[in-house]
Amino acid sequence: MQYRKDRYGDDLSVLGFGCMRFTKKGNKIDIDKAEKEILAAFHAGVNYYDTAYVYGDSEATVGEIFERNHMRDQIRIATKLPQYLCRSRESVEKYFKEELSRLRTDHVDYYLMHHMTDVAMWEKLKAIGILDWIAEKKASGAIRNIGFSYHGNTDNFLKILNDYDWDICQIQYNYFDEVSQAGSIGLKAAAAKGIPVVIMEPLRGGKLVNQLPKEALKIFRDSGKSWSPAEWGLRWLYDQPEVTVVLSGMNSVPMVEENCRVAAGTEPGSMTEVDRKVLAGVCKAIRAKDKVGCTGCRYCMPCPQNVDIPGIFRGYNMMYVESKHQGRVQYAQTSGLTNPPSYASQCIGCGKCEQHCPQNIPIREKLKEADRALRPLPYKIGIEVARKFMLR
Repeated sequence: MQYRKDRYGDDLSVLGFGCMRFTKKGNKIDIDKAEKEILAAFHAGVNYYDTAYVYGDSEATVGEIFERNHMRDQIRIATKLPQYLCRSRESVEKYFKEELSRLRTDHVDYYLMHHMTDVAMWEKLKAIGILDWIAEKKASGAIRNIGFSYHGNTDNFLKILNDYDWDICQIQYNYFDEVSQAGSIGLKAAAAKGIPVVIMEPLRGGKLVNQLPKEALKIFRDSGKSWSPAEWGLRWLYDQPEVTVVLSGMNSVPMVEENCRVAAGTEPGSMTEVDRKVLAGVCKAIRAKDKVGCTGCRYCMPCPQNVDIPGIFRGYNMMYVESKHQGRVQYAQTSGLTNPPSYASQCIGCGKCEQHCPQNIPIREKLKEADRALRPLPYKIGIEVARKFMLR
């Protein structure tokens, strides 16, 4: 197993165990199966285990497994505060104590503010006293490292990143999402501050393995490499020294074994230019269904009306590359759950963006088209309800 350092010099396995996708038996996690998978990872050198309050009975499951196998002192637990449910400092304390009880521990190694999409969420937490609460927990040792997980746009990521002395952060990032959400800009900004970056969705929840078009699979086959699609995706991430840990929601022992093999044998700088061209070809094959030829270069930004042009086009394209629902969820996270929002309908048609677009996209026309597709009435209502719940 390869290891990279956290902010204070502790070794973290480059492969982390994402504990959200355990196999269910009825309505509960199959704990015996999960235990076999966790132990296979542990014995291969994985020491970072990621869960969250809202991952069903995940916290309780891993807590029981860690306790009965006497693993707690040999591993690192990351879990998350459901900040969107917190309305007072007392509620923060309540959720944290419940998590410690579920995990059967007296401390959390990495505690993250869960699912941040906008700096307004962080400001809300500061208003209820989160800074003093964090300071107290770190002083007592109940929290060893504090961080946040993120699903919004690049600009808001940078605002949150620069507003506090964070110990760690977690972002969605993979070879297909290089310029969406926090993206490579956010990854490098965090690394430049010495903040370890944990990667979630390295294979887009398996979509970069199980839902690739036949043209993309042919490119992989013709590459001359015996790597599976999963290995290609993981190697691309491990090639980047700014990446600290890559989470994988492993739910079979063979998957654990394959991912551990890749993690043990891949170091930064190991991908060649030929390898990167293969992945560029795969991305092109995936994007063949794109509705807008936006590359995410952000030359069109900033918009005077706060329209997140690349984020909107990303969601619009995702409707046709993956599914309409996934595209609309992406749009809600990066454009709807920001304060103020960055809806396409805010465009006043000034045309400034089109003057800078290297792809010569008719941006104003495409924004109207995207808005109609991304915000049908049920989603429009849903976004507004979510805004009131998460941003109030």
